[in-house]
Amino acid sequence: MKNTFKTVALIATVLMAFTASANSADGKDRRIDLVNDTSVTMTEFYASNIDSDSWEEDILDGDYLRPGKKFEINIDDGTGYCLFDLKAVFADGDVVTENDFNVCVETRWRIYNSN
Repeated sequence: MKNTFKTVALIATVLMAFTASANSADGKDRRIDLVNDTSVTMTEFYASNIDSDSWEEDILDGDYLRPGKKFEINIDDGTGYCLFDLKAVFADGDVVTENDFNVCVETRWRIYNSN
């Protein structure tokens, strides 16, 4: 029970940090709902603008997203980009990526078992 409370508190803190600045300087909303509709826990999530040569930091930062859960993430990295490459890593070792995801248009990245 204590670990569950810590997890909920950590997720709430992360969510507040990511949603504190909803819109960027150009007025475009780069928030998306990250949805885990798989049967496996997501352990890492990365979003890098399309001109980045490497994956940026793990946005989950040691936390995780359980099956059937979602949370909102602000993808704005301050560069003005709308197109990002997304990567999710799961507890079973599976990796799901999507290139050129438009965070200025799309509001949800949903991962499900047949991705």
